Amino acid sequence: MNSPKKVLIIGQKKMKFNIREASENDTTFILQMIKELAAFENAPQEVITTAEQLAEDGFSDHPLFKALIIEAKDIQIGFCLYYYRYSTWKGKSLYLEDLYIQPEYRGNGIGKYMMRYLASIAVKEKCGRFEWQVLDWNEPAIKMYKQLGTDLDEEWINCRLEGNSIKKLALD
Repeated sequence: MNSPKKVLIIGQKKMKFNIREASENDTTFILQMIKELAAFENAPQEVITTAEQLAEDGFSDHPLFKALIIEAKDIQIGFCLYYYRYSTWKGKSLYLEDLYIQPEYRGNGIGKYMMRYLASIAVKEKCGRFEWQVLDWNEPAIKMYKQLGTDLDEEWINCRLEGNSIKKLALD
């Protein structure tokens, strides 16, 4: 599902951008974006995913995620990665794992357009929810999400186990 070309204004220059579904050939770029996002979030050491793992997990017969590539002038400038999950209260949900646009292209409406684009996918797929997380210090993103009418939930606490903690719990 390719999007129609949209106009992006960088300084005094107008550029067209489009969104396309990622393919296995994009795994190196997706990994680059994941690493840039992790650096932005002050956690570059947390990325252990490889391009090979992305290829297997996203582009096999049973993909675990979908990804979209944002391009301007045939240059890849950002991506998003999402997947479907299930809510016992709302049914099928679209979960946005990551949305990252390279810094020099931010502030031009691409993020808002991407969120609308993803919302249209959620509507088309009959999702009862469209969910994601944002770090509490990422003020530009929070501002954009509020402008979109997003409910910021401060009631629920995120929980997770990683690596050895998963193994320890499994063996207890």
